[in-house]
Amino acid sequence: MRQQHLLLPTLREAPTEAEAMSHQLLLRAGYIRQVAAGVYTYLPLGQRVLQRLAAIVRSELDRAGAQELLMPALQPAELWQQSGRYELYGPELVRLQDRHGREFALGPTHEEVITSLVGSEVSSYRQLPLTLYQIQTKFRDERRPRFGLLRGREFLMKDAYSFDLDLEGLDRSYRSMFDAYVRILDRCGLNYRAVEADPGTIGGEGGTHEFMVLADIGEDTIVSCTNCGYSANMEKAEFAAARKVDARDSDSSGGCEDSVSSIAAMEKFHTPGIKTIEELAVFTGAAASDCIKTLLYVADGRLVAVLVRGDHEVNEIKVREALGAQKLELADEAAARNLAGVSFGFIGPVGLNVPLLLVDRDAANMPEAIVGANEDDYHMRHVVPGRDFAPTLVGEYRNAAAGDTCPHCSALLQFHRGIEVGHVFKLGTRYSEKLGATVLDRAGQTRTLVMGCYGIGVSRLLSAIVEQHHDPNGIAWPAAVAPFQVHLIQVSLKDEQQTALAESLYRQLREAGIDVLLDDRDERPGVKFKDADLIGIPIRVTVGKHAAEGLVEVKTRFGSADAVVMTVDELLLKTKGVREQ
Repeated sequence: MRQQHLLLPTLREAPTEAEAMSHQLLLRAGYIRQVAAGVYTYLPLGQRVLQRLAAIVRSELDRAGAQELLMPALQPAELWQQSGRYELYGPELVRLQDRHGREFALGPTHEEVITSLVGSEVSSYRQLPLTLYQIQTKFRDERRPRFGLLRGREFLMKDAYSFDLDLEGLDRSYRSMFDAYVRILDRCGLNYRAVEADPGTIGGEGGTHEFMVLADIGEDTIVSCTNCGYSANMEKAEFAAARKVDARDSDSSGGCEDSVSSIAAMEKFHTPGIKTIEELAVFTGAAASDCIKTLLYVADGRLVAVLVRGDHEVNEIKVREALGAQKLELADEAAARNLAGVSFGFIGPVGLNVPLLLVDRDAANMPEAIVGANEDDYHMRHVVPGRDFAPTLVGEYRNAAAGDTCPHCSALLQFHRGIEVGHVFKLGTRYSEKLGATVLDRAGQTRTLVMGCYGIGVSRLLSAIVEQHHDPNGIAWPAAVAPFQVHLIQVSLKDEQQTALAESLYRQLREAGIDVLLDDRDERPGVKFKDADLIGIPIRVTVGKHAAEGLVEVKTRFGSADAVVMTVDELLLKTKGVREQ
């Protein structure tokens, strides 16, 4: 490709709305352009990277025995209604009607379509196991698209679906896809973790893992053990139970009943305008860990209260699972006022009239605490869980926090930010039961298909790679995914010897199967070199002052900063190694 005719509009400065480094660099380097919030055009370089990523994904899925197909993005609402997800999925599902008033959705995922297809076309156990996949544009009406390709409303995704006769078969299919994902991300040159995760609205039975690329811009928190291999996202992370604390820890005599009786009676005190835990700690001189905060939620229409220690945060996934609820959301101020006659910030568990009071185990183990008094501008101190209020359920309802230890080996947990690029699920029979996907087994008995689901964000991979592979000058693509392997730069278009050598090299590299971009623009050398660093092609070959000797300067985009003078034969040998990666 000759750069003079390539649509490659580079920018010296990043647009102000671009927060993530990958977003800034992909815009500046001419890989993408925004059409609307969360919707992007992939310019020629961006499309070339997407194609290379898709080729890696295809090769590993094919190696794992999966078969590629292509399903429609436009899906009839009836399928989603049949699975029960049409309302559950919420406003992120892009819904529309055709001219006849029939309802459709633009697919964010394809469990319903693939299950309906396999249910109608596969009838015998002899056709199993079966794994099908596609690489296709998906749509989600994100509330707040941000970070460029990392959270968009239209994106390219590979989704695969496995069908087996039993759970043992699902385990094999799941492991096969898990291993394929490891190979894909390794080939993309990424530093990542596979972590235990929550299935979310896709649902399922058994294990699910997210593949997280480590990056500070990541919206997810990865919790991992400093000693063993345990790793999970924040929503799913578990931790060892804290030792129960009581008021007589410093005195070994006496029992639990004595320790409770030694605590003073509850006392209401005035806290004018003090609504947050931070304000309460400053006002009282107590630590946040000496307080309990009470949050009100609506779970499938039921009002519930959740209590956690003041220095902890509620894990809504764990609460939802404990309640067996489909939908969980924070109650509004009006609900608090109707329930307790009190504003947010002053709600407490003593005398609170709710059907369910869920208390995190760390809060339940506190010897005493400061809580809201259910009266504006008042709190209560010396409140003892179990003495002054009775929990409905005690369990693990909070996020992991600094100082928590591993549930398996008791070593300290550590925390990293990550970008989710892939997710693998064991769906079980959730969709096959509802959509009637069955086969006959060896005995002629009808069996419901057991499913797995496996997604990987191809366009998100593009941004995740840039987050990990860049420097102050621009992108530094790993060779396997770069838009070109070699960036060939002629310093002076007026120098006939440079022109002859550049044209000869361009032809030889292409004949050797190397993707090469020839910068034949009539620009200053400094502009060409800056653009080359910004674009990030792995090998830069400069045809300049050594052209008369048949020599070129070769510099890798990553690694050594110094250019090396080479012969043409040495260059061809070096680029042959890049092509074979």
